Amino acid sequence: MNPYVKSVKALNDYQLALEFENGERRNFDMKPYLSRGIFVRLQNRALFQAARVVSGSVEWPRGLDLSYDTLYLESQPAEAIDPQMAKIL
Repeated sequence: MNPYVKSVKALNDYQLALEFENGERRNFDMKPYLSRGIFVRLQNRALFQAARVVSGSVEWPRGLDLSYDTLYLESQPAEAIDPQMAKIL
């Protein structure tokens, strides 16, 4: 079982800085999702910035969400992308 999301911060360039309950800090790139289905709504930066943690997953207003499994499995360790990203949360 993958860990739940503990905190999220929406960054520029449609990235999510995530901290998981196991202490890992990872980055999730939302850009591939922005042209698919209901996620096109997240092209609105104000809506994208409204990301929040609910029950271990990330949710936005209007019924948009991503499971903790997707976020964990498809994210990259923050240190592997940019050491400064690891300090954001």
